[in-house]
Amino acid sequence: MSAELLDAPATRTLTIGKALNDGLRRAMEDDPKVVLMGEDIGRLGGVFRITDGLQKDFGEDRVVDTPLAEAGIVGTAVGLAMRGYRPVVEIQFDGFVFPAYNQIVTQVAKLHARSRGAMPMPIVIRIPFGGGIGAVEHHSESPEAYFAHTPGLKVVAVSNPVDAYWGIQQAIACPDPVVFLEPKRRYWDKAPVDTSGTPEPLFGARIVRGGDDVTVLAYGPMVKTALQAAEVAAGEGRSLEVVDLRTLSPLDLDPVVDSVRRTGRCVVVHEAPVTLGLGAEIAARVTEACFHSLESPVLRVGGYDVPYPPSKLEEAYLPDLDRVLDAVDRAMEF
Repeated sequence: MSAELLDAPATRTLTIGKALNDGLRRAMEDDPKVVLMGEDIGRLGGVFRITDGLQKDFGEDRVVDTPLAEAGIVGTAVGLAMRGYRPVVEIQFDGFVFPAYNQIVTQVAKLHARSRGAMPMPIVIRIPFGGGIGAVEHHSESPEAYFAHTPGLKVVAVSNPVDAYWGIQQAIACPDPVVFLEPKRRYWDKAPVDTSGTPEPLFGARIVRGGDDVTVLAYGPMVKTALQAAEVAAGEGRSLEVVDLRTLSPLDLDPVVDSVRRTGRCVVVHEAPVTLGLGAEIAARVTEACFHSLESPVLRVGGYDVPYPPSKLEEAYLPDLDRVLDAVDRAMEF
């Protein structure tokens, strides 16, 4: 382990970005087979500086600056995984993942099953996702449903520094391929992280605020928005229970079902367009499991069914506190 981490106190206040950096560093120190690849991740440290300093400390053979070719990046990762490495690839922005979509869904997701278990694919595909940074289309998208719909892939969406620090290490240690979604507009959010603690299981949901009136489900960048809505609702005499889904495939709906059976109402929030988004699957499964407990339909709050707008319009596009509270009001009116 590096002197930097050895000398650091066990509990530190970290941003999500720094937590990811420290988590990657620790994974690379623990396992020499962990290799990072991506566009500008070496000397520059990545567009968001998530890999800052890692090439200097681990060398160009383990932190590799690649050409601007996502299909080539992921294809190379497949070959490395076949040879026993644990590649971690960075897709610079969410909208850039689609040139590699063929490799992800036809190779990364299927080779383990196709080889009858003889060929594991321990690949982590890091994708900064979502809007809110004043960027244009291809830099502000939410493609999670494509990957959650693909059998053979696990999909994680972190929302805070603790899950970022431990989650990236757990994803790297996982024998299956993991699409690791990072909420880019939350990279600078801070929280205390106990780097000597015991992490929670990676593939599990968590109740982050208790409540009695409405269950609000969110993941990634929308968890903070849901918590803000719960704070405002409390001032109006309403009690919202907020659940951070944390993993989108596999979905851990046991805490969700328990919560909805108590509250009788459920609102699902995500940045991606509502039509055929994760909220549709969650609403269907919650309705199936909680039909006799529901006091209102499961409602969804998401992006509109249009291409991501110019930056001057993104605040009108992205779900915000008011839209979440409006859904809560509608749920309470039934």
